[in-house]
Amino acid sequence: MEFISDPPIPVKIQKMKERVRWLHPSIVRRGIDQTSMVLDDGNSHSPEFSFMVIGDTGTRSHYERHPQRQIAELMLAHFDQCRFVLHTGDVIYVVGSHEYYQTNFIEPYREFLEGGENFKRIRYNQMMFKIPILPVLGNHDYYDMPLMSRLFAGTTLPLRRLMGKKDFEIGWHGSYQGEAYAQAFLDYLKAAAPNEQLEHHLDSYYTAQTNTGRCLRYQPGRFTRLPNRYYTFRYGGIDFFALDSNTFNEPSPLRATQEGETQRRQLSKRQYEIEQEELQILSVCSRLNPNIPEQAEKFDTLNAQLNQINEVKIDIQKQLEPHNVPTTDFQQLDWLRDRLIESWNTKEVRGRIIYFHHPPYVTEATKWYQAQTLAVRHHLRSVFDQVADTVGSLTQGRSIVDLILNGHAHCLEYLRTTDTGHADSHINCIISGGSGHLPRCQRDDGSELMETFEDISGTYDRKVADSLLFVGRNDYAVQKRLPYSFVRIDVQDGCPPRFIVRPFVAELFEGEWYNHNLEPFLIGGVGRRNL
Repeated sequence: MEFISDPPIPVKIQKMKERVRWLHPSIVRRGIDQTSMVLDDGNSHSPEFSFMVIGDTGTRSHYERHPQRQIAELMLAHFDQCRFVLHTGDVIYVVGSHEYYQTNFIEPYREFLEGGENFKRIRYNQMMFKIPILPVLGNHDYYDMPLMSRLFAGTTLPLRRLMGKKDFEIGWHGSYQGEAYAQAFLDYLKAAAPNEQLEHHLDSYYTAQTNTGRCLRYQPGRFTRLPNRYYTFRYGGIDFFALDSNTFNEPSPLRATQEGETQRRQLSKRQYEIEQEELQILSVCSRLNPNIPEQAEKFDTLNAQLNQINEVKIDIQKQLEPHNVPTTDFQQLDWLRDRLIESWNTKEVRGRIIYFHHPPYVTEATKWYQAQTLAVRHHLRSVFDQVADTVGSLTQGRSIVDLILNGHAHCLEYLRTTDTGHADSHINCIISGGSGHLPRCQRDDGSELMETFEDISGTYDRKVADSLLFVGRNDYAVQKRLPYSFVRIDVQDGCPPRFIVRPFVAELFEGEWYNHNLEPFLIGGVGRRNL
């Protein structure tokens, strides 16, 4: 039985457009840009500021241990020094259901929410933040369940709890193509009816002005909604671009050649092998009692392997689907290209940061070889190449963006791209996907990332990135260290900007928590330097 499904890209795009009433006549008439916002906290003009980055948080407490709450408590020490929190996706596991927002998001981050002292009374679709938490969609925030899976999961949930079995965080509902996320974080204009109500809402909250027109005004403690699934804002002279990578991560179809058929057979074989492995793990899990500490540890270990298997299965399924042309969200990619070009032509902008879920560069064990990783990397590279061709000497040798932030890989990693032969060269990348869900291992192939390129002379390999820091699980042994993490980034004055990156780790070992402040390092300007 397939417990999890990923909606088609056209469905994701259309559903999200409906929820924000994309290009509704009342919006067009007012000249509103639905992809921009102004973060109005009274400090946005200061060139020096700090923010935090978290990702892949979406789990609840298990066996009286709550990694996400542990991270949230560490973050509270920086509450007064940081202006906002960027969330790199996967707010809720396993299928983005509204059922789990209370336990998996509101409860652990209650101090960040207005009324958080009575967090059990806060509804997921009525959250208001004291300090902005600005997310992007992760794959789990879009995941759904087929009807039979919902019936099985929903009807067996009380029995599983009664028998002390692990709650897989799957109940009656899925995300409904990202509906729960939209109601939790977006300005859900679909609920504003009739038109008089919509127009009053637009005139009340879309009062900010940018170069692209009127836009939403995000005010901590008063109105904390996002305008769209992808959006941009400027803070301290830095342009931030939040993307939805779930709609440009579809793999290219296998070629109708002998080589393509060979790849198809290999993928089908691999699919069968991991399905058999999945059945074996599920069989072992069914015999474990999570109320016994030793067995609970083993269950968590096997659950981490099941999560990896599920992601590999979905990646293989996407490649084996009989589509001729992959669906790609070119509207969003063209928007990013145009906004980056505009950013480079705006004198008051001194830097650019992009954040989205799927990392284009990563050394976590399963991600580098996924076809979705390659798709995201190629699309982003194409956008950067177009921007570089357009802005020309304006960059003065700088990278198109100063920093890329991602999640998806359950680790903390810092990478820097090499000379890739494209405009994604010499970019600093930070993966902050270890804030709640089980950490994962680094691949065995080392810290250098090689990519295969093709030209008229054939194929060749080229180094495209180096991993300079990796914090994750060491192995899948029962006795293990589990390092959960987030980062604080201090933006310094100057052009180009420099960033002090401060990694923080809460490590679980043999039932005890140990907090570590890793050595901060400086990136930007000359690359990386330890402080």
